[in-house]
This record gives sequence, structure tokens and C-alpha cells, in this order.
Amino acid sequence: MRHFLRTLPPNLLRCFAPRYLPWHVLAVVLTAVIVRSGLDWSYFVATKNVYLLFFPALIIGGLLPIILPLGLLVYGARKKKEKITYAGWLLAQAALLGSIVSSIYKTFTGRLQPNLHNYAVDISHSFQFGFFRHGIFWGWPSSHTTIAFSMAVALVVMYPKKRWLVYVALLYALYIGLGVSMSIHWLSDAVAGVILGSVVGVVVGRSFARYTKRP
Repeated sequence: MRHFLRTLPPNLLRCFAPRYLPWHVLAVVLTAVIVRSGLDWSYFVATKNVYLLFFPALIIGGLLPIILPLGLLVYGARKKKEKITYAGWLLAQAALLGSIVSSIYKTFTGRLQPNLHNYAVDISHSFQFGFFRHGIFWGWPSSHTTIAFSMAVALVVMYPKKRWLVYVALLYALYIGLGVSMSIHWLSDAVAGVILGSVVGVVVGRSFARYTKRP
């Protein structure tokens, strides 16, 4: 827990460090391309009949970032398994920072979410730039996707040799991203979430990996 608390503020700042800013710019540029090309709307209309197949992603993506870290922390503490407890703190920080980073952007972008009851009016271009004009729970980027990739990439960076864990983590994150991109978010929201979440995951994973390698 000490490492979790000690590294939380600096890791948040590292997510916006100069070395990672090009990835933030890439998220913005790809979003602009997808929006202006009309791909967001085309994708939304094309997937209207299949999004229910991915609907569980909304629930899983909202609950797992809370349940999994807590479960690992409780289990690790009871069984006195330090590695499992450490993994719990890793995922907890990744999920928290993923949520904070996505919320910071949402505070200023104010993007309107898709209307699943109206496929006739294209609102994919609708942003309400400013401060807190559309809350922090909707809009750009997708918090579900950002958090999912934050956790997945943190695990990949921390445990690169555990191939099964790498595959499971990335498949989970991809499922969440696809699920929300067909329902409560636009495609570009999910794409930006992949990029920003990966940045957070790299920052957190490297931070925790360095700690375990201390002499």
C-alpha cells in the first residue's frame, strides 16, 4: 500500500510527461480523422444489430476494475501471499489513474454519447468544449476502455513472461473496448481509450516493476 500511495501523484503526472505527449496527440488526431471522415456514424449504424452481443462488456467493464483488485488484496492478505497483494495494488492504481485521466479529458471535451434509440440523426460530431459541460461519465474518451487497457497493459509490463496472463488481459481489454464502441460510446472514444489507457498501463507497470527490482 505504501508504494501505491507514494507513487500515485507522480505516476499521474508521468502520464502527461513529454515522452508520452505524442501518444495523447495521436489519440486526438485519430479521433479527428474518425469523426470528420464519418466513420464514427457509419460504424454506429453498421453495428446496431450486433451490439447486444457485447452488452455484458458494459457491466463487466464497470465492475471488474473494482472487484478484481479488492479480491486480490483480500485474498493475498488472508493467505499471506505478497505477490498477489502486490498485483492487487498494481491493478488498483492502474484502474484509478485510468479513470482520472479519462475524466480529465471528459471534463473539457463534453462529447455527446450515441443515442441508441435514434439512428436517423447524426450526432457523432457533437462536442461541447468548455468546462464540465457534459459531466465526466459520458463522452470522449471511453473510461471503460481506458481503464481496461490501463489494467491490461500494466499486467503485460509487470509480468511479460506470463504469456497466458498477457493473452487473457489483452483479450479482456479488447472485449470491453469493442463492447462500448457499439453501444454507449463512439468508435473514436474507444480508440482514444486504447491509446490513453496503454500510456497509463505502461507508466504504472514500469513503476511497480522498478519497485520489485530494488536491491
